[in-house]
Amino acid sequence: MGFYPIFLDVSRRRCVVIGGGPVAERRVEGLLAAGAAVTVVSQAITHRLEKRAREGAVRYMARAYESGDIEGFDLVFVATDDGAANQAVFSEACSRAVWINSADDPENCDFIVPAVVRRGELSVAISTGGASPATTRAIREELENYFTPDYARLVQIAGEVRRELREKSIVVSARVWNEALTGEFRRLLKEDQAEQAKALLLKTLGAVS
Repeated sequence: MGFYPIFLDVSRRRCVVIGGGPVAERRVEGLLAAGAAVTVVSQAITHRLEKRAREGAVRYMARAYESGDIEGFDLVFVATDDGAANQAVFSEACSRAVWINSADDPENCDFIVPAVVRRGELSVAISTGGASPATTRAIREELENYFTPDYARLVQIAGEVRRELREKSIVVSARVWNEALTGEFRRLLKEDQAEQAKALLLKTLGAVS
């Protein structure tokens, strides 16, 4: 099965999570961090999800899934160990043309959730297309060591400089950008000299004389 990699803006989107265990908790936390409006449907939930429900961060329906529960939602996430329930939710989602992810059950998925390494605004997604979750986790752990904290500063500064260039109507080629983001600029970032790194990048790209 082939998947098209994509990052979705789910802010204010209605998302439902079927299940209340640790996997469901991770799904909920990720959705909340992205600004989604989340409903949880499960007979039992983790302590953290219970706290989220008490705080009003999520809407909680304390019962098993029932037909019709996904009506009106933009995305469906299933995190149960009940194959029959997964299939039932998937069938309903297909009939309603709603995108669905079933944890560790690629046959009942329209989309899969990758492992992600985050460094500030930088997000690196890793997926094996559902073939080997263990391999996905192993690669994510390797990349967590590779993408050091200075990558967050790199993205932040590059974004600030890009905005300043656009305000001044300065056009820079991809080749020049690539060259500018190496060498002395990266050394300054690693040494936590963000202001000096930004000044160098602006000068290199022709934003200052």
